[in-house]
Amino acid sequence: MERNGESAYEYGMKQQNSATVAGIYRYPVKGLSPEALDNVTLQEGQTLPADRRYAIENGPSGFDQADPKYFPKNRFLMLMRNERLAALQSRYNDGSNVLTIGYNNAEVRGDLETPDGRAAIETFFTENFSPELKGPPKILSAQGHSFSDVAAKVVSIINLASVAAIETIVGQPVHPLRFRGNLYVSGWAAWQEFDLLGKVLTIGSVRLKVVKRIVRCAAVNIDPVTAERGMNIPHALMQMFDHADCGVYAEVITGGDIKADDSITVLEEQRLL
Repeated sequence: MERNGESAYEYGMKQQNSATVAGIYRYPVKGLSPEALDNVTLQEGQTLPADRRYAIENGPSGFDQADPKYFPKNRFLMLMRNERLAALQSRYNDGSNVLTIGYNNAEVRGDLETPDGRAAIETFFTENFSPELKGPPKILSAQGHSFSDVAAKVVSIINLASVAAIETIVGQPVHPLRFRGNLYVSGWAAWQEFDLLGKVLTIGSVRLKVVKRIVRCAAVNIDPVTAERGMNIPHALMQMFDHADCGVYAEVITGGDIKADDSITVLEEQRLL
């Protein structure tokens, strides 16, 4: 099949290689608000710097700071069950380790690397989130650990065209930040990210290997602006496609700097003759 002199293979590669980074986000505290980044330095085998660096224990979790391991998100405060978290406006400063949370026209601040700072944040949750708590809230962290929804250290990628396709399915606007991704991509066709499993993406000198589709939970039903629980996106995806997936995870195999508007290409594999 030819398209203006191009083979189907050449046409497909051209479509794959017309994408750009539309946005970069990190989530320093699991369950709290995203932070937009103009640029970021990725390191091999790591998440975005400080992404899910902290979590808020909701009842005894068994997490050991000296021997950190992956735990399911139900051990922590999380959007899937605790939608009021979306009403909090949080900011994290890398240099000072200070987390600032805005809520009901007031602010609380605390250095998450000091006992007093952690206590200030923990007291805030004790006083304002008692209905959600199963026990005393506790700020958790460990050197080099990320409280991701998966055990591997990955970068999550959301295709904006797939979000637009979901809008068509549910019949109403869907804010892309519902999906709490790290990299948002424009220029791909809807669901094209699923065809990239096992392939390598290049963003400048950075190389990312796509390793897994992201199965969506009820957290995507929470509006990141209003903090209201509405629509049922996983159910709508199951009804339409027999899966509840949106987005992919990728591992950083070559580090480097990336920024918004950078081009994304798919590393071409040798063609079979």
